[in-house]
Amino acid sequence: MVDWFQRTKKGLLSSEKKVIPDGLWIKCPSCNEYLYKRELDKNLGICTHCRYHFRISCDTYINILLNVFEEFNAHLKSNDPLKFKASKKYADQLKQTMAKTGANEAVKTVKGKLGDHSVVLAVMDFNFIGGSMGSVVGEKIARAIDLAHEQHLPLIIISQSGGARMMEGILSLMQMAKTSAKLAQFHDDGGLYISVLTDPTTGGTTASYAMLGDLILAEPGALIGFAGPRVIKQTIGHELPEGFQRAEFLLEKGFIDVIVERSELKTTLIKILDFFKNE
Repeated sequence: MVDWFQRTKKGLLSSEKKVIPDGLWIKCPSCNEYLYKRELDKNLGICTHCRYHFRISCDTYINILLNVFEEFNAHLKSNDPLKFKASKKYADQLKQTMAKTGANEAVKTVKGKLGDHSVVLAVMDFNFIGGSMGSVVGEKIARAIDLAHEQHLPLIIISQSGGARMMEGILSLMQMAKTSAKLAQFHDDGGLYISVLTDPTTGGTTASYAMLGDLILAEPGALIGFAGPRVIKQTIGHELPEGFQRAEFLLEKGFIDVIVERSELKTTLIKILDFFKNE
């Protein structure tokens, strides 16, 4: 009788677990839906259920926006000027991050075509030490501003940063003044600067070039601020408003001009450039 209950086919009603390769599916932190990674990438990192914007690389932003482009100042890289030591040597952290990302710094600067318009574009990379602004990031931003100034081109900076890089101390903080002064000169001579804020844009980046655009755009739900909400809450001793420091909150308070979905960013920027060209 025991033979009656034995399986005649292997695997029939088996409880063996299927092994799913890592990275194939991603859970949306906003709506908790599971998303197929390949489809998410095709949708520019936007959740198809709730429109949550995942962080994407600086290379992806460049490819989304520009028809053709050429990178400049790619050779510049930090060299641990203060010989900073903590749990990990800064010099070692730089080497490891460069090897992991294939980039020399937390920003890429390119000149290219956005529609019919030649532009200078700088895009920060959160994967490179949190997109932090060190002396080389500040220098590359400054040189991008200079190139736009010299060639009378619109300047676009896409920010994605945790702020100034603490491992470079005062040298990183000096980049706030340097880039702000460059942008003031650029503005006084009639240059057009469009700032695009993505998640997150915080600290010294927010306190300098990120908030100095002639027009300031932001992606939906992006965290934008100086100090983090937890620090502010502890300092003032009060509960913070719902949505505090998110793009929608800043739009309501007048700190940014418009919120633009990533899928509409290229079209929106071209419309802005067309308007100012024909002004």
